[in-house]
Amino acid sequence: MGRSRGGFTTKLHLAVEQGQKPISFVITAGQRGDSPQFEFVLEKVRVPRIGPGRPRVRPNRVRADKAYASRKNRAYLRRRGIRCTIPDKADQARNRQKLGSRGGRPPYFAPARPAKPTWQPGSESEPVRPASGSRSPPPPSG
Repeated sequence: MGRSRGGFTTKLHLAVEQGQKPISFVITAGQRGDSPQFEFVLEKVRVPRIGPGRPRVRPNRVRADKAYASRKNRAYLRRRGIRCTIPDKADQARNRQKLGSRGGRPPYFAPARPAKPTWQPGSESEPVRPASGSRSPPPPSG
């Protein structure tokens, strides 16, 4: 339990799969920062295999927001061979540009993939699917 102006609080740090299903979590005091918990959350990831064998502990890719853009987190991911998509903070990018050739190279982002049609289970709207020849039914009018 962490103490803050609002009283005692806690934070839940999650790692989720693409379907938003939690695969690991860490509970900390409310005043603790998000970025230092990055390694602890990823170390607890265990994905069971379909057949026999040890569970997978290294994800293919990690996506995170700007709060996790520290050098330490990027170095940790590089060391473990995990690809990442974490946007740069504006002040860090500005300082790197200010240094010119001594500023290092910016993080590389792969070209964006087209989004798959998704929707929440139980939602009233049907997904919008791309047309694929004459096999797809016409979109509902409404």
